[in-house]
Amino acid sequence: MDVDRDYMTRALALAAKGKGRTSPNPMVGCVVVRDGQILGEGWHAKAGEPHAEVIAIEAAGGDIVGATVYVTLEPCAHHGKTPPCADLLVKHRPARVVAAMQDPNPLVAGKGLALLRDAGITVETGLCEGEARRLNEAFIKYITTGLPFVIAKCAMTLDGKIATRTGHSKWVTGENARRMVHELRNEVDGILVGSRTVMLDDPSLTTRLDRPDTRDPIRILLDAGAYLDESRQVFQTESDAPVWVAVTEERDYASADAVIRVPKGEGGVDMGALMRELARRGIMSLLIEGGGTTHASAFDAKVVDKVVFFVAPKIAGGRDAITPVEGSGVATMDEAIALEGMHATAVGEDLLIEAYVKR
Repeated sequence: MDVDRDYMTRALALAAKGKGRTSPNPMVGCVVVRDGQILGEGWHAKAGEPHAEVIAIEAAGGDIVGATVYVTLEPCAHHGKTPPCADLLVKHRPARVVAAMQDPNPLVAGKGLALLRDAGITVETGLCEGEARRLNEAFIKYITTGLPFVIAKCAMTLDGKIATRTGHSKWVTGENARRMVHELRNEVDGILVGSRTVMLDDPSLTTRLDRPDTRDPIRILLDAGAYLDESRQVFQTESDAPVWVAVTEERDYASADAVIRVPKGEGGVDMGALMRELARRGIMSLLIEGGGTTHASAFDAKVVDKVVFFVAPKIAGGRDAITPVEGSGVATMDEAIALEGMHATAVGEDLLIEAYVKR
């Protein structure tokens, strides 16, 4: 029914308000409706805080008997930091629960829906499931594989250069595209760059947006070759977000908050081992901002899930200019990394191309 879709779309919009704040939990939104009137609604704002269903029921004054509950993810059926939402719904007796998707968490995985059905509540699933899965793509990857959802981002010229032959890269894209990158930083748990990027570009890797509710991601630097200089901005910029350095040999960094030792891999750090360690440390979503060698290592290790490439209307030229994915590359086109779901969006004067790595 169109009305069901309208209410679920509203619930998804509410869920999205939790972007960047709910990790390692999913984003969830909930709308409670009776006789065509919204009784209450809510979203999960932060890990450890009340779930969307709890907030929506409280907003309805606790009276949802006979109502329909629209929720973007199956109500939980296990005890975590908060009590099970499925039990709460059974207690308050709605007539119907419409869930966009089943929870991929093995601790839930249909148990919440079964509990509701056993209590005589009508349960429907699958409405707007594609949108719900896209919203929580990082959570789904993390909870089902134990690995972070990895986004490879770059800003390049139309001829595929992220810097000139001298290494100059400020700025490839325009202001709107750069602002969108800061929006991305505001949503992910961690940001990863190689030591060459730190030394050439001297980034702070912080989130800079004109609003008060922003946060910096954990900043992770690769330094397989002892190339980093601790006088760089990333070590000196004041931030609540720590700086972690990933190395292949025992090494100290007085300005770093943690040093992560991982095995050697092709071209430096073993990216697969690093992803496992980052997940163990609670990194559910990771933005790789380069440079070209770091991206090559990530693609070679098959850890990238999504690409976010900003393309500027410029031609840099030069056989020695840096490209987004360096390394040795593939020998034939049929070996190239295949992408799917690609779409393009104009961002100011630039073009944003997004796609998923085909599995």
